[in-house]
Amino acid sequence: MKKMKKVLIALDYDQSAEQVAEQGFSMAKAMGAEVILLHVITDLAYYASTEYSPIVGYTGYLDQSLMQFDTKEGLEKASLDFLDKFKKQLGDDSIQTVVKNGAFAKTILQAATDLHADVIAIGTHSRKWLEDIVMGSVTQEVLHRTTIPLFIIPTRKKDESAK
Repeated sequence: MKKMKKVLIALDYDQSAEQVAEQGFSMAKAMGAEVILLHVITDLAYYASTEYSPIVGYTGYLDQSLMQFDTKEGLEKASLDFLDKFKKQLGDDSIQTVVKNGAFAKTILQAATDLHADVIAIGTHSRKWLEDIVMGSVTQEVLHRTTIPLFIIPTRKKDESAK
């Protein structure tokens, strides 16, 4: 069996990103593997939606008006800052942080290949069945298209599991 040397942890804007980072990091450390934190930026309009927080982790920590989410460069800087917060929280300076632009699943898979990741750690959100049909699921698409092993971290809240 091949030794797992690199774990790519894909993090999105969702509040569950902390859980995904911690569990992915824990698995990587148990295997003695390097850790790469990845955030994928898609269409800028996606982040400008009032329905979503542009980057999780800024609420209560920074004045979002100081961040420039309306430009690619501003969003990339905010995304790197977001990943650096997780790196600091996990307490490992050797963690690599990467921000890529593109379609979520395709970009995660390409980054995993380019960075020679042996495992991809990714969260799966609790969504209603209609949302899954209409929007699709990034995790599901990665699962169906990858040749790299996945560590899928369910991020559903305990009270949602009964639904």
